[in-house]
Amino acid sequence: MSRLLKLAIVGLVASCGGGGNYSAPRQLDNACAIVAERPAYYRAMKASERRWGIPIHVQMAAIHQESKFIGDARTPHQYALGVIPIGRQSSAYGYSQALDGTWEEYQKETGNRRAKRDNIRHATDFMGWYMHNSSRRLGISKGDATGQYLAYHEGRSGFARQSYLGKPWLVRVANQVGQRAQMYRAQLVSCRKA
Repeated sequence: MSRLLKLAIVGLVASCGGGGNYSAPRQLDNACAIVAERPAYYRAMKASERRWGIPIHVQMAAIHQESKFIGDARTPHQYALGVIPIGRQSSAYGYSQALDGTWEEYQKETGNRRAKRDNIRHATDFMGWYMHNSSRRLGISKGDATGQYLAYHEGRSGFARQSYLGKPWLVRVANQVGQRAQMYRAQLVSCRKA
């Protein structure tokens, strides 16, 4: 194989950055360690922040809650009679745990038909797109990780109906997302990545 062809293949593989390594980073409670271990994550979140205005720490906290940064995360299987598999709980998949229908809406609206949920660049762009629209339609601050997470989990119409008020566990989880976002923010400031 010629040297030029080898370089072209290496370049092509490297340009795909964000796909392939689906395992979680080692230190999920340390934003600086996450971006040091996975610089592609930081670049993806920074690009989404520039495009949609959603701060990196808000994106990180939501991704942590949704998938723990596991690129091919799926919801658990459901079982009939406790033993017969009948499918997954939902179509949620990837870093952002986007549902099939919402992902298709994102692809159509942004014109990015080739976007994949297990690609960190696409997943963070999706999350930025979704949260930007929640901010626009519902008035949720782009920096409000708790409110953004509630709208992300319940959908915008569910958030508008305040469906989360009947789910104390979800309010608790959303508050944890907000606390994690603030922790990540302080850490990113300390390592000059904010």
